[in-house]
Amino acid sequence: MGETKRKVQLMPMEIDEALMRGLNPALVDEEGSIEISEEEELKVRLYRDFREVNSIDPRFYERYDVKRGLRNADGTGVLAGMTNISNVHGYVVSDGEKFADDGLLRLRGYDLYDLLGDASGDRRYRYEEICYLLLMGELPTQSQLDHFVEVIDSQRELPDGFTASMIMRDVPPDIMNVLARSILLLYSYDEHAEDRTPQHEVHTALSLISRLPRIMVLTYYSKKARFEHGSMIMHRFIPGQSTAETILSMLRPDRRFTSEEARMLDIMLCLHAEHGGGNNSTFTTRVLSSSDTDPYSAYSAAVGSLKGYRHGGANRQVRDMQAEIKRNVEHWDDDDEVAAYLAKIVNKQAYDKTGLVYGMGHAVYTLSDPRAVICKDFATRLAKGTEFEAELNLLKLIERLSPEVILQEKGTKKDMCANVDMYSGFVYSMMGIPQDMITPLFACSRMAGWAAHRFEELVSGKRIIRPAYKTGVKAREYKPIEER
Repeated sequence: MGETKRKVQLMPMEIDEALMRGLNPALVDEEGSIEISEEEELKVRLYRDFREVNSIDPRFYERYDVKRGLRNADGTGVLAGMTNISNVHGYVVSDGEKFADDGLLRLRGYDLYDLLGDASGDRRYRYEEICYLLLMGELPTQSQLDHFVEVIDSQRELPDGFTASMIMRDVPPDIMNVLARSILLLYSYDEHAEDRTPQHEVHTALSLISRLPRIMVLTYYSKKARFEHGSMIMHRFIPGQSTAETILSMLRPDRRFTSEEARMLDIMLCLHAEHGGGNNSTFTTRVLSSSDTDPYSAYSAAVGSLKGYRHGGANRQVRDMQAEIKRNVEHWDDDDEVAAYLAKIVNKQAYDKTGLVYGMGHAVYTLSDPRAVICKDFATRLAKGTEFEAELNLLKLIERLSPEVILQEKGTKKDMCANVDMYSGFVYSMMGIPQDMITPLFACSRMAGWAAHRFEELVSGKRIIRPAYKTGVKAREYKPIEER
């Protein structure tokens, strides 16, 4: 007899705020379900008892003062380490009380606003300069920067056969998984993969900063070829181009792009290059590095972390929500219409019914996210007078109205600002960069920050990261299998 099959709903991927508001199984619909045979389900009890087996009484977290998510009760992060790489500032704690403050991001002590400068200023690309600053600890002279760029440029070539065996073969629907496994495979091409010397660590980091953008673009076209029957475009990289130029040159079928587009992409790479030691992917890098594992394992794990919908993958939720608002609001410039639909979202009547306005709020920033401020400023300059201007104004309206709507509908006032995801996806769409590449671009950018934190952990950490977990289960009497 053939096996009877039934659909089993996969566990949804909730974001932190959703967990506080209650689980929402609607996040994953029937189309996201897999088929499990009834026979298998009967043999493995866990299919039906998943929540029961893995649940912990919520009261235990309060009883034992467990810092869920390594967060204190007031939302501040638990102090778990030291870093000289960056400072993410969004609030002030005085006399045990938390107060909102303007967002500030400093890289090696330099304010992000100062590093990126005015859009009307010089036209040089700055991502490589940011990489130098993060890794070397100081801003480069022009000569130092030129030499650094030459080294990065020289590393872009992939090993013989790598594209065919790793990128084009059995490509999955998500580019992030290919980035992670590509990093792991590069281990096998490195004769000194287990070397922990500074020379090897620096060389490995520079090679990944150089190669990941190429791997990303090649994977995108391989994915399109497999799942959408598109053309497999494999442009060679052009020596001497910046990282931003390399990405656009390889991505565009005709290789054409404007200097403004390259400049905007360069800014986006800079904005995502580093964001403190506590964000999940960077902390993942530091945790794995503290175990004395190889760099490829550490960086591939960071990619896996960044893929998550609670972290880098959140930008997809933002763009999907914005798309729904665009479809359902007739007049994008009408405060009342936009507010009315935001109220539906807040009241769990629209979009994914979590009650969350994606793109609003941040774990650290309260009054402003400097990355969002810079992104919005450059987006405004790029969109002015184009067909994209109306959409940008809609996003600005969502940013302005969301706190008011939440206060009106929920009766709670919370310091809430737009985060960088509110505008980053829009900027990418203006440049014709597909949504599938948004999170991978994040990974390519953040590679420099991950490397800087790994270096610091190797030199200064000197201890495996091992937080404590409290058990909530009582001792049980063991019975031989024949007595159970």
